[in-house]
Amino acid sequence: MRIGTRLALAALPVGAALFVPASAAWAWPGTPDPGDAFTMTVDDVGCRSGRAEVTLRNQTRQAVRFDLKSDAVSVASGSIPARKSVVRQVPVGKGSSAEIEAYQVTEHQPDTLIDSTRVRNDCPWGHRRGQLPFTGPPVDLMAKLATGGGLVVMGGIFWWYGSVWPRRTGYGTNAPAFAAASARRTDRSASSGVTGSRVTTSR
Repeated sequence: MRIGTRLALAALPVGAALFVPASAAWAWPGTPDPGDAFTMTVDDVGCRSGRAEVTLRNQTRQAVRFDLKSDAVSVASGSIPARKSVVRQVPVGKGSSAEIEAYQVTEHQPDTLIDSTRVRNDCPWGHRRGQLPFTGPPVDLMAKLATGGGLVVMGGIFWWYGSVWPRRTGYGTNAPAFAAASARRTDRSASSGVTGSRVTTSR
């Protein structure tokens, strides 16, 4: 395959991203629709309560009925006064997430989805007074201790190996010392033999 063809194929995704309309690039939820009867705002999950605070604001001059659902299960319903807002608490289990949806309820029409958002309860277990739970010593401290222990063990191995090298031979002496002693004993034996032969010859 030619280089020009490869470059053209590589540029196709970039060109597609540039020519895709901005409205298609942004997924739901987006900006509130000006025609919606009310808006929904969801705060982060409170670690003490385990609930997400949902605020519904009426944008019209008449009361509006709503139905608030969490993972397709209704958790709150009621009416929002004209130009007013209501607050509802939606429970979210620790370590899990929930899809919160707000519907407008009317008598003669199906419920209309106003807004939807997903929230997650990532609060740590055992959260108390704004402090994180104790999960053990820091990782860097354990790494330093492991490195120090390894160096001590390695030093002990080198010290032991240095004490036995070079290896001992003979009667517990080093090879050079043993060889020197053997040479001296050989010289003494030779001298004794020569002296003895001289004495015998003189007689």
